[in-house]
Amino acid sequence: MRALVSLACAALLASCGESSGHLQRDPWIGDGKRRGPCDVDVRALEVDTSNPDVVVGTGTPESCTSEAFVDAVARGGIITFDCGPDPVTIVLEETARVFNDAAEEIVIDGGGLVTLSGGGARRILYMNTCDPAQVWTTPHCDDQDHPRLTVQNLTFADGNATGEDPDGGGAIFVRGGRLKILHSKFVRNRCDETGPDVGGAAVRVLDQHDDLPVYVVDSVFGGEEGEGNICSNGGGLSSIGVSFTVIGSRFSHNRAIGVGANPARPGTPGGGSGGAIYNDGNTFTLTLCDTVIEDNHAREGGGAIFFVSNDRSGTLHIEDSTLRRNPSEGFETSGFPGIFVRAKESPAVVNSTLE
Repeated sequence: MRALVSLACAALLASCGESSGHLQRDPWIGDGKRRGPCDVDVRALEVDTSNPDVVVGTGTPESCTSEAFVDAVARGGIITFDCGPDPVTIVLEETARVFNDAAEEIVIDGGGLVTLSGGGARRILYMNTCDPAQVWTTPHCDDQDHPRLTVQNLTFADGNATGEDPDGGGAIFVRGGRLKILHSKFVRNRCDETGPDVGGAAVRVLDQHDDLPVYVVDSVFGGEEGEGNICSNGGGLSSIGVSFTVIGSRFSHNRAIGVGANPARPGTPGGGSGGAIYNDGNTFTLTLCDTVIEDNHAREGGGAIFFVSNDRSGTLHIEDSTLRRNPSEGFETSGFPGIFVRAKESPAVVNSTLE
């Protein structure tokens, strides 16, 4: 199906042009905007990390240890790395945890050289404003404006949240505050294989301040065979009641492998929806621009996207994007290949290909 619907651009995007037909990989320029069909909201810009608060490493790969990174995240502020001139992988011996009273801004910038690995054994990064162990800082932990976490120029590999509570988020779990993801890659992350509402092999988000969206810009989830992220639901992104704006990104070879959908059919453990993206809840939005979602798979519904707004107030916008070869073994919405949607209205599809 070729969808060419003339509708206005989504309100969260400054402007959209004609489809480029392929994923853009253009750098940021001086005014903070991307070259390509989609400008980005000022809140989604890359953070200047030229004056860091904490530097992990002292110039050699050996100095960039798990302990040094975990300690840096606990301290907060702007975090960069000095691990030498070559790419380096830091295999974490424990999950790095944000302390909510350490700093309002937490920025982790890998400079394009750093891979953070869970070693296939643990979640990589955890932030939860409602977790007393991480310090409660306001009486409304699910709707506070901090910490504001930015991850940029990083690779997250082999994170595993299987059996974790809260569930999901093999690479990153966030509840509350704000999150944005820039120029980053997520490969081979996992979470529980079954469960009706378990999700987010790569990223799981519950609650954001003022219901503002999570921005995902110029990032890759999976990318090639054997690199995909796998969970019961939502191989790439998963949320409940949280909005996402995804720009210039790619999702491929991610899988939702649960069985029985949500709610779970009798005699099944549930799950299996949203090969790339799983969104559930009431009022929220998903906006895609200049994004490719291809070769993902769902055992149940939505090989590309599972989007269910329970009170039918949510909206789905797809602009200047390509969705193809995202099979749904169980169910999808007629006329929207790879998508299962329950929303305020049919998805707004602008200058995009669905097939």
